[in-house]
Amino acid sequence: MLVQHLFGKQKALVAMIHVRPLPGTPRWTGPLAAVVEQAVREARVLTEAGCDGLLIENMHDVPYLKGEVGPEIIAAMTAVGLAVRCAGPLPLGVQILAAANRAALAVAQACGAQFVRVENFAYAHVADEGLMADAEAGPLLRYRRQIGADGIAIMADIKKKHSSHAITADIPLAEAAQTAGFFGADAVVVTGRATGQPTAAEDLAAVRSAMGVPVCVGSGVTPENLPALWSHADVFIVGSYLKVAGLWSNELDAERVARLAAAVKRLRAARAG
Repeated sequence: MLVQHLFGKQKALVAMIHVRPLPGTPRWTGPLAAVVEQAVREARVLTEAGCDGLLIENMHDVPYLKGEVGPEIIAAMTAVGLAVRCAGPLPLGVQILAAANRAALAVAQACGAQFVRVENFAYAHVADEGLMADAEAGPLLRYRRQIGADGIAIMADIKKKHSSHAITADIPLAEAAQTAGFFGADAVVVTGRATGQPTAAEDLAAVRSAMGVPVCVGSGVTPENLPALWSHADVFIVGSYLKVAGLWSNELDAERVARLAAAVKRLRAARAG
């Protein structure tokens, strides 16, 4: 099973590292060494707390470009990824916004990461950045083969947050997930409407019943709602809750990290019992 192979667990807690603004973006203040050091500090806290995996993402680069980024972002994310990999043993994922999926795959290959989280894998939608008109599955999987990165798993968002899906309103969430699986996604990611907003348990249940690949929760996980989501998903990707006051742009809150890790531990113990 993919999750067991990647994380050594049947269910995995994957913590987001929201990388600080990168060179050339509106909020960039530099230097890059400080950005790397911040990511490494967070990686160590998350590792010591008992998280099962890490996911680096250029969340602070708002507003995002659509579908591609410059070489300076790819280089900077590779530097961050290499440093985080050296800081601890946890499996690592890469996401580069917005929908710069081939760039994320190249970074993952360069720094030895195990998975990427991608957008716009199947179907079109309207995102904050504009119309995402072309599905990424075909080009992305060919690129993965081209660079010899077949061992890097692809976790694909379906009907992703911060987007309008009116253009595919006649396609139920479960059907969209089935298409992503048919197109070669190694796992699918289900989210709420926006960053930090809860993922509905009924959405997860619908996708789980339709899928033969792992299902990931991609937003809004807390110690309080985790028990209701636990049986419906395999991977729990968490970012906002782990920050001060639960706001993604704030500093990491070690007490919140410990609280969520403890909730995962309790659920694992209950299942074992």
